[in-house]
Amino acid sequence: MAEVKSGGQAAAELSEAALSELMDLCEDQFAQLEKLQNEIILCEPDFCENTREQAVNRLMATDAELKQWLTVEPTLLASNSEVLLQTGKEEMLKLCSELEMVLSCQEAKRDKLRETKELEQKWLEEKKQALLAAKDHVERLQMEKGKLSEHSVLQDTKAKIQKTKVYQERLMESLGDLLEKHVPLPQDEYSTNKKKKNITQELDEDLISLNEILELLMNKVLNTPHDPYVTIDNTFWPPYIEMLLRYGIAVRHQENNFKIRLETFC
Repeated sequence: MAEVKSGGQAAAELSEAALSELMDLCEDQFAQLEKLQNEIILCEPDFCENTREQAVNRLMATDAELKQWLTVEPTLLASNSEVLLQTGKEEMLKLCSELEMVLSCQEAKRDKLRETKELEQKWLEEKKQALLAAKDHVERLQMEKGKLSEHSVLQDTKAKIQKTKVYQERLMESLGDLLEKHVPLPQDEYSTNKKKKNITQELDEDLISLNEILELLMNKVLNTPHDPYVTIDNTFWPPYIEMLLRYGIAVRHQENNFKIRLETFC
């Protein structure tokens, strides 16, 4: 539609003489085209069964026509300068439009490449920062490794052992406080409940606390792991022993019921 309007506008801009000459030239070309078409139709051979021979003949004719067109010198369709000027204007406008489209595509491609370049540069900068941080960390580790000596390692080991001992003592103190609060000595329990229960049997004053029993069991395991059993005597309150056995904290000897040991915890 735009080409029709452009052609109509171009024709309106031409003078009557140039328009008449252009119309006559178009009619001559159209008449020559009809003549050539009629000659081609008349010269076409009849349909034959040998399609291969027919294809070879068409190929030879096309080749001959191509050689003939190569020898022909290009000539202007019109000699009128006004027609040539208007045709040149149309070609230039068409070429400018095509060039504008190419320019627009190239600008879009350039913007896309610029965005990709910025992302790649950002990624490269991040990788460089990570590489520098890794190098600094390696150098710092190497320097720390070079500063370490046998004496410093020994001192560090001693400090860790001391911290472990302090932590163990705190755990034992916490365990003693917990047992003293929730599992009191049998003497205290007997003195507070003597009147209510009317107990006439006196408890042995040499009974040891649950905390002491656990400490005996743990020391036995640590000091003599080949013989971890502790012999039960009259200082062990039977309810304590029963509680330890019932909750899986201690186990009896298979052959001697008066010996117990601390359960092996995995």
